[in-house]
Parts: sequence; C-alpha cells; structure tokens
Amino acid sequence: MSPSALPLTRNDLPPDSQLEDEIRRLKKERNAVILAHYYQESEIQDLADHVGDSLGLARAAQKTEADVIAFCGVHFMAETAKILNPTRVVVLPDLTAGCSLADGCPPDAFRRFLDKHPGHTVISYINCSAAVKAMSDIICTSSNAVHIVNQIPKDQPIVFAPDKHLGRYVAKQTGRDLVLWQGTCIVHETFSERRMIELMVRNPTAEVIAHPECDDSILKHAKFIGSTTALLKYAVSSPAQAFIVATEEGILHSMRRDAPHKQFIAAPPEDESCACNQCPFMRKNTLEKLYLALRDLEPRLEMDEALRVAAKKPIDRMLELSTGVG
Repeated sequence: MSPSALPLTRNDLPPDSQLEDEIRRLKKERNAVILAHYYQESEIQDLADHVGDSLGLARAAQKTEADVIAFCGVHFMAETAKILNPTRVVVLPDLTAGCSLADGCPPDAFRRFLDKHPGHTVISYINCSAAVKAMSDIICTSSNAVHIVNQIPKDQPIVFAPDKHLGRYVAKQTGRDLVLWQGTCIVHETFSERRMIELMVRNPTAEVIAHPECDDSILKHAKFIGSTTALLKYAVSSPAQAFIVATEEGILHSMRRDAPHKQFIAAPPEDESCACNQCPFMRKNTLEKLYLALRDLEPRLEMDEALRVAAKKPIDRMLELSTGVG
C-alpha cells in the first residue's frame, strides 16, 4: 500500500489551524515548488506557486529550479514533470489520482491501434501515460492542439488520441480528417444538454463557455470554446456579466477570484444527485496529503530512464511548436 493510501490519523498531522503554515514551512525547507491544476480544491490552488492547465504546468515544470516538485494534479501530470526533470524529486499527494482518458488508452491496445494505421503522424493529448507518449510523435494540450495540427503538412495523415471529443473539435477547426482513438473524459462527457438548456432559459444573459473535451451537443451552445486557461481569460475579459461554465467546476474558484463582480454557474450533469462535474481523481489530493508528501517526500514518481527519454521527445516537440500559445 502506498503511503497516501494509508488512513490518516490526527497524530500524523498538525492542527487544522496550522496546516497551511506547516505546508509553507516545509516548502521552504525542502526548496519545493507546488504546482496545481485549476481543477484542484480552492485551498490547494491558493497555496500553489503556479496554478494552470496542462500546458502551463508543463512549462512551469520545465523551468523550475526547485529541488522538489509537489504536483497537485493527476498521475500523468506528475509523470510529465518527472519526464522533464529526471534529477528532481517529484511527489504526488495521492498516487492513485488517475485519469479516465489515460486509463482508457492502455499502451498495448494503443500499439495495436497504431499498427493498423502505419505512416500516420501520432499526436497524443497530454492526458495519457508515459508509455503512450513514447509511441507518439507530438504531444498536445487543449491549448495548442489546433495550432499543432495546423503545422502538420496537409497530405500527412494523423492519428489523434485519446480524447475523441477534442479530436473532433480539432478536426472541425483545422479541416483535417483525423483518425481518432475513442476515449472520453468522465467529467466533460457528463454534462447534460437538456439541463443546460433549462439553465440557459433561467439565465438568459449568461454566456455558455466550454472546454473542447465536451460533446458536440454542449459545444454547439457555447459562445466560446477553449482550454481551461483560455476559458479563464475569456471570462475575465468578456463584457458579459454571467457565464455557464462547461468544464470541471474547480476553475470557478479562479474565475471568481479574478472577476469577483461576475456570476459563474457550473454546467449541470445529467444526474442531479451527484457532483459529476467534479473530477473524482483531482479531488483525491487534499491539504493533509500535500503536507505528508512534503514532509516525507512520498509518494514520489519514479520512471525507467529509457521510457522517460522516449516520452520526452514528443513533449519537447510540443513545447517547440507551442511558442506564443497561451
């Protein structure tokens, strides 16, 4: 059992009133940097040195000079940080924080899929395992996917994996016929068009903004479609005063912080009884687990060097092709 899977007891932790101060103390003591995705709980976002989407956090991981990277996100994100920083300690507060997209694209199955499509350039969304990255030519994020595909020669066929909704969106934006792996995000697939239309009727001045991982039934109602960072920037700069936000609801914390005078409404899932617009994997990280990760430097990401080198090449290619993309 990994350290983060062990049940926490009060004896493991400082008092609640001191927990954030102790995390800051350990961060300084360890010469650590805390990277957090927008989908983390608000208290983790507020403690982080960098809050961002996958592209922004990959760039932050690439540039850091810290000895320890505490990555508050999911496994593939911390894995990417380790790929870019082999000599640094990378800890993930909960090692079981996975991703439905990464889990839904097993390396063996992906290899068989690629064998059926020889001669294709393989562009993989960053939400995949290191083994899948190693089979790819270029990694992309929702921030730069369209930009990257547009740089591939028109006569060059492309496999796009693992998110089929993002792939369909990119195909529409670029006019390219992409071969898609049929993966989905459990959060972005759960939004209900029926319930969102009801919400739009009740809030007629609210603009719908959506992440491209959403189904077409949601995207067709969106005034703006973009990555998590792009949604945040749009919401802050738009003259609109109310927004229905179709992505993981953790981003609403940053939106409300940066535009406190505006109204932000989380797009509803089909099942009214669940918090399905929250990623269950992202929410596995807690302040308590972050404290223990910094204290014990566990659980940490370790990686076979040959796999790391192979997975780094398409990430480096992404970063090279993403100059100027926010």
